[in-house]
Amino acid sequence: MKVALVHDYLNQYGGAEKVLEIFAEIFPNAPIYTLVYDPNLVKNILPGREIRASFLQKIPFARSHHRLFPPLMPLAVERFDLSDYDLVLSDSAAFSKGVITKPETLHICYCHTPIRYAWDDSHKYVREFNMSFWVKFFVPLFMNYLRLWDREAAFRVDRFICNSEFVAKRIEKYYKSKATVIYPPVDANKFFPGKKVENYFLMVGRLLVYKRFDLAINAFNELEIPLKIIGTGPEMNKLKKMANWNIEFLGDVDNGKLREYYQNCQALVFPQEEDFGIVAVEAMACGRPVIAYRGGGALESVKEGETGIFFDEQKRDSLIGAIKKFNPDKFNPSKIHAYAKKFDKEIFGKKIKEFIEKAYHEHRNRH
Repeated sequence: MKVALVHDYLNQYGGAEKVLEIFAEIFPNAPIYTLVYDPNLVKNILPGREIRASFLQKIPFARSHHRLFPPLMPLAVERFDLSDYDLVLSDSAAFSKGVITKPETLHICYCHTPIRYAWDDSHKYVREFNMSFWVKFFVPLFMNYLRLWDREAAFRVDRFICNSEFVAKRIEKYYKSKATVIYPPVDANKFFPGKKVENYFLMVGRLLVYKRFDLAINAFNELEIPLKIIGTGPEMNKLKKMANWNIEFLGDVDNGKLREYYQNCQALVFPQEEDFGIVAVEAMACGRPVIAYRGGGALESVKEGETGIFFDEQKRDSLIGAIKKFNPDKFNPSKIHAYAKKFDKEIFGKKIKEFIEKAYHEHRNRH
């Protein structure tokens, strides 16, 4: 069986890339097709792998500012020639599900989300991102085209897997397709409880608008409690200007340091509506509870009263109320870690292999 892996872009490291790492382990000889990639990142996470990039790789600034090039991405992904493969496994939060394959080829897509800024977040995207008047005028016109293309691209997928029931509902609504939920992987061997808890709360992730770092910063500014933020992204300068003395930006850290910060925090603060939220599970694997917004994938990963608590509105006062109510002594680190182990990467890999084997057998019988 000849296999190809397809990924949106390999210029950042997050939950989608952790899924791709497992796919690459399952299929060690499969080439990886992607729109753009950062050679240094690939060398670190996928050493020695064959990467086949689109024509965007040669366009100035596309690697570092891929968010400026959505109009070209449908064309770029459709130009990949996958005619030699029996199985195409796409790992998509945006465009990679839109590859074109032969009828005999089985295309399985692990869908992290239907394109956020094209569907339910489209109005928020236009409203919240810093754009000129003319860009804001033309963006809705492009969004209409993108929704039509994305719906058509979804019809090219034979089987959908997704990362939560929350996303499965969105796939059914926008793509009219059923999806099998296989929760994304966390390496439970790398994340485990520590021996001490210090006086700070923690946030981890890309500094993007929808992650709601601004909400947490406003809450902690008022509370004057230490908050540490790990991650980089386009909102960095804006968020730093908002933050008071008690909020520390740590940038990107290596896995060892990340584990330490998880182990030693009072709790992870998780104010966004996330499709799943791997960082919440990583914190729990380190025995630490989560203070999460009651919405999205957190409802499936966080067990209220046992591995964390929820707040009901994405507003400062609602988060402040949860932080004031939070008592770390009510949570057992060993029990939280044991709960998080059900998301371990070995379980993920086993379920993915079983799904692919069954789907491929059924597909071959039909063709």
